[in-house]
Amino acid sequence: MFPAFLKIADRACLVVGGGPVGEEKIRGLMAAGARVRAVAPDATPRVEMWARQGKITWRQRKFRAGDLSGIFLVVAATSSPAVHKRIFAEARRRNVLCNVVDDPEHCDFYYGSVVRRGALQIAISSGGQSPALSQRIRKELERQFGSEYEGWLAELGEARERLFARRIEPARRKEILHRLASEAGVAEFRRRQKRQIKGGDE
Repeated sequence: MFPAFLKIADRACLVVGGGPVGEEKIRGLMAAGARVRAVAPDATPRVEMWARQGKITWRQRKFRAGDLSGIFLVVAATSSPAVHKRIFAEARRRNVLCNVVDDPEHCDFYYGSVVRRGALQIAISSGGQSPALSQRIRKELERQFGSEYEGWLAELGEARERLFARRIEPARRKEILHRLASEAGVAEFRRRQKRQIKGGDE
């Protein structure tokens, strides 16, 4: 497996299936900024709403091979193994990345369990062998990396921009950035947060 984070903003992505699982996949692609198309005879009320609002394009019918034209990646989320095999074969023929839900053999990529703290994302994958293990590790990491990491990372990003705007030796800049990103750095950020909360309560 080659671990990577894909930039899919403004790329055409297809979800075949409009049930609860399809809705979940559509939501994730929308959150990443993709131009989402859905193909399904029926859909959940939320998917229908997204289509009415123009947030996605929904073709209310069964999958056709031509639906993959111009598509960057496709997620197959129907209840039909036969349809899934057809989607995977057609995606391979067209060099379209494909994920078939709960079918590792017909996947070019897997959905990992993800810890999200703002711009920070920690993805865990078991290669399809044990999603339960991935979920357990995700819960452990969620406890380890609390909600404060979102604000701290934003602060680190601002500090990095300021440092790159200054004339400073690369080695010195690297030293400062690593010091800011250390355990001591996040501990100091937590202390400042607590002081702000206490100050707001007074």
